[in-house]
Amino acid sequence: MQIMRRLYQILKPMKNSECAYTQMYNGPMVIHEVSGSVDADDNVYFEDAVSYEISQTSKHKQDLPTVTIAMPLDELIKERENIELKRLKYYLLKMNNNESTYTEIYNGKMQVLKGDCAKAVKENFDTYEQEEVKLEFTEVRDNTYFLEKDAASFDIELSGKLAKDKPTITYKIPLEKLKFEDRSIAAADHCLREFAQYADEINEILYNRSRPDNENGKIYVDKPSNKVMLRNTAFFAYCPQRGYEYLSGIQVRRKEACEGPLPNKLCLCIRLQVQLPKGNIKKTQTILLNYLPQMVNKFIAEFDCDKLIRAIQLADTQAKLRAWLRQSDYCAFIANGSILPRSKGTDMPMEGAIPFTSTPDDEIEVMGIKGMGIKKGVTVITGGGYSGKSTVLNAIADGIYDHVLGDGRELCITDDTAMTISAEDGRSVKNVNISPFIKWLPNCGDTMHFYTDHASGSTSQAANIMEAIEYGSHLLLIDEDRSATNFMIRDAVMKELIEKEPITPFTDRVRELSRDMGVSTILVIGGSGEYLSVADKVYMMDDYVIKDVTQKANELCCSNVSCPSQVLWAQSKKLKRDGFDSHPNGSGSEVLEVSDMGFIIIGNERINVTGLHDIVNAGQLYALGFMLRKLMITQSPEAEYVDVNSAIDQLYDNIYKDGLDTVWSGFFNQCERFLVLPRKCELKAVINRMRGVTIC
Repeated sequence: MQIMRRLYQILKPMKNSECAYTQMYNGPMVIHEVSGSVDADDNVYFEDAVSYEISQTSKHKQDLPTVTIAMPLDELIKERENIELKRLKYYLLKMNNNESTYTEIYNGKMQVLKGDCAKAVKENFDTYEQEEVKLEFTEVRDNTYFLEKDAASFDIELSGKLAKDKPTITYKIPLEKLKFEDRSIAAADHCLREFAQYADEINEILYNRSRPDNENGKIYVDKPSNKVMLRNTAFFAYCPQRGYEYLSGIQVRRKEACEGPLPNKLCLCIRLQVQLPKGNIKKTQTILLNYLPQMVNKFIAEFDCDKLIRAIQLADTQAKLRAWLRQSDYCAFIANGSILPRSKGTDMPMEGAIPFTSTPDDEIEVMGIKGMGIKKGVTVITGGGYSGKSTVLNAIADGIYDHVLGDGRELCITDDTAMTISAEDGRSVKNVNISPFIKWLPNCGDTMHFYTDHASGSTSQAANIMEAIEYGSHLLLIDEDRSATNFMIRDAVMKELIEKEPITPFTDRVRELSRDMGVSTILVIGGSGEYLSVADKVYMMDDYVIKDVTQKANELCCSNVSCPSQVLWAQSKKLKRDGFDSHPNGSGSEVLEVSDMGFIIIGNERINVTGLHDIVNAGQLYALGFMLRKLMITQSPEAEYVDVNSAIDQLYDNIYKDGLDTVWSGFFNQCERFLVLPRKCELKAVINRMRGVTIC
């Protein structure tokens, strides 16, 4: 179909030497009527409902016509519905290469047609065009933008006061576009992994090794390890639909003014950050207006529901195994065929590794899955150097987290209260009952209420065990390589030689822990036979093959096991409000910094958390910092004590209800935006490592 057919017919016979364009300005046409044909002139041309009036600018500028375009408002709105990211384009086109703050895209200033005007415009477009209605607008801010045909929306937020050229963008994709309804952590985790691949493709286009990222531009997406965890970078939420229609520039008309409020839609929310290229506004426009929308649209178009279903099915199996484990006599389960060794320096399975196979006597079948069940009690894993014993313990420790398909440890499931215990020289200890292991210490007073700012290897390991029991742990994981020798063992000869010994070795308490407190222990021991006599099960690793050597160990070890007097394991403690503060002394501003090296700096505190071995990524460290701050600022300043357990329970309830992002604050420039939820026991362990608080 010819567009503006009459204009086309007028222009077609013109020659290249044409300079007057008289026919175009006159607009000759023939009107056919019943009585005959009439010649007429009309310089208004039409394309559907849109008219174009072509007139002379002046008699000396015949080749520079003035064109007046007229479009009914309903057509204007309809046309603008298909203009992608109109408001964002408006802001970006006004910027120049010196732009560094990007204030307008963060504010999202928008002029909204007032309700009465909107209704009048809706009812009578002619009145609007004749300007008989005086239009009035209200200025609002809305940093949510919409892709073409409302395929998705996204928010643009400041990542921090000093990172205005690195916005945080949260895409909100309606689940109806992806054709699934599951809202589990596993589903969000899977979507984040798939989305990250498309970001990598764009980064390859942007990358130039001769320039830094702040000149190239770069997309930062949280790339999960093989562990499935709750993150603030991928989650589900009910999000508002676009409640307005574009008019002109940043002017809009609310739909609800005529149609009522629109219901929220359930969306997959994926958060990322974008480094905008310095001094190159055109490239910034390309990234925000082209690359990112293309990435999201491609993710939607190519989304593989079958892969998602497999991930959800695996998560369902893992959840059922965990539920079974809680009700059973076992503390861990390792499926046959699991690949436990990791490729050097990565979280990926080692190529050519020997698949795990249970010992015959310990093989069980759960939900059709065969593997090795490790019973509650005291379990020793031994073997020669480099035989794989620590590899097995590490797999058990990682079993507190679910793993993705292909990791090799997908069906390695551990009691989710398990804690890895080690010596932690120099840690702060506040009012911990270490008397079950340390009867007395020179110049330290009562070990039932032990305090120190610089614990030794043995006292720190004793404190770590007692705190784990306090947190509700039912399984301790201990490797002799990370333990204090004098805490772990003391053989019969040394007992005879040293009569005045304050330390009761762990060998003498480990069975009591299991029997009286219901706390099991799995130990890796290679250099001493002291634990053989107290172990319920002894396994030996031989070239990554596990063997049951319990009977042989019982034959070799001494049958005389010392039985120290029973002790009080439980302890009641209170945290004083004074000192539990994110504000340094005498300062009105909060302080919060997190180091990837394992330190959290908050208020006056510099907390060393390198001894928390079950923290597996930086996102958990940042989350711990923000969660600790949240606990501090939500406590009443008039309160004398903090009910730590109750406060932490309430904090987690809020996170599960409203999302992990509820603890984040953009005030702290040294903290990353991507957070991963740690367990409650890790948060309690951080509090117990604070030096400036009082625990009584």
